[in-house]
Amino acid sequence: MLDSIKESPLFPIANPRSLAFFGASNNYTTMGTMQFLSMKSLGYPGAVYPVHPREKDVQGYKAYQSVMDLPETPDLAIMVLPTRLVAQTMDECGRKGIRHAIVISGGFKEVGEEGARMEEELKQTAARWGIRFVGPNCIGVANPHHKLNPTPFPYEGRPGYIGLASQSGSFVTQMFDYLRPMGLGFSTAFSVGNESNIDIVDCLEYFGACEHTRVIALYIEGIRRGRAFIETARKIVPNKPVAAFYIGGSEAGKRAGFSHTGALSGPDDLYNGIFRQSGVIRAGSITELFDFCWALGGLSAPGGRGVAIQTHSGGPGANAADAISRAGLELANLSETTKNELRPFFPPTASINNPVDMTFSRNSSDLFSKIPRILLNDPRVHTLLIYLISQGRMMVRPMQAMGLSAEQIAEQSRKALEGQADGLIDLRRTIDKPLVGYTYGGLSDPMHQYLITGGVPVFPSPERAAAAIKALVAYHEIVKKIKS
Repeated sequence: MLDSIKESPLFPIANPRSLAFFGASNNYTTMGTMQFLSMKSLGYPGAVYPVHPREKDVQGYKAYQSVMDLPETPDLAIMVLPTRLVAQTMDECGRKGIRHAIVISGGFKEVGEEGARMEEELKQTAARWGIRFVGPNCIGVANPHHKLNPTPFPYEGRPGYIGLASQSGSFVTQMFDYLRPMGLGFSTAFSVGNESNIDIVDCLEYFGACEHTRVIALYIEGIRRGRAFIETARKIVPNKPVAAFYIGGSEAGKRAGFSHTGALSGPDDLYNGIFRQSGVIRAGSITELFDFCWALGGLSAPGGRGVAIQTHSGGPGANAADAISRAGLELANLSETTKNELRPFFPPTASINNPVDMTFSRNSSDLFSKIPRILLNDPRVHTLLIYLISQGRMMVRPMQAMGLSAEQIAEQSRKALEGQADGLIDLRRTIDKPLVGYTYGGLSDPMHQYLITGGVPVFPSPERAAAAIKALVAYHEIVKKIKS
């Protein structure tokens, strides 16, 4: 494992102090220009040098006809060029002293024999100058902590803790908006494309040393360096969880991966073995991959498999109990001490067994603070799963009947919802056990968003919540086994 992140060839690629950009122009419809504008909009603070054979300026930046004309040697070159020009441009960058690059351009080995020949030429050119590069046939990198996003899609979320290495390019950018409702974002995301020079193992090493990365996500079409992958992951997993989504196990996925990046895939059983030996948690879908990251990067270690479910509706509680059981987890057998502490808060119609079903409560502090605290303090409870329903709509009608104005209703609702959520957020911060929410009401609800911002994940179904808890438990069991 790297002693310092600065030892990684990816460090200057993800954190360049200056860069040369090949392929941007004043034509707003080209890929290079779109990527340049995304970088500009995020506010990259370093020096930017567009290189264009004809334009005097590009999108408000002074342009240079040749890389040799640049006033300094940039840390990074980004190329969005016709395939035939890439090796030549790499050679010119080498002569200028540039030692790191991103090659966005496609048309290499993924398209056939001639493309493979050009890719080999590119590799040899880079090797001659000692250049390390990401790609070709990729989107490159997004590092919101460094305000670097030279991809086609704008990054409008906040910097996050998920480090993503992907063998698909557009997958990286399409996750920008997907993660925002969950309050998640990338520490850095790499699209490695054909992996001619830098591969997914290099990304693992980088994320293992990255202070912004709490959990590592991998989108895999094929692993080229199997032994190095296993050895690297084994070193990282005791300190940071790694989750992977592999798509090459089916015949259709295998064919798609090969035509996409030229990746060499293998059967599911082989990759299950690789992940098992590595301590990597395998996800069955993109949804699971980031659900797992949400739990693995944002929740405390559970002390075991015991889950308590708190609900105020029988059906959602039963649904959650079924999901927990199917996930191989356990419904915690609440202690008599816990049950005795709960009884004063419960009406005769309620249940103090697990699931703990309030049925109804007028006092929000009971529902969102006192009861969950009692459950979390039970030593048999390792994780609390709590059903959340939008309280906002239930508040509106009584306030309308009281004659409050729309503005007063909005303000009173906001204060009430935030007060309720603050009880759970305080528990999340003060009790070292996982606290997880689930709902059927969507994540856009103001209360759910407030909870998410406060560090309480809210999953849009009990099944997704149970799968994420299972991944969290599995990871900490792996770590315990490694360290024993």
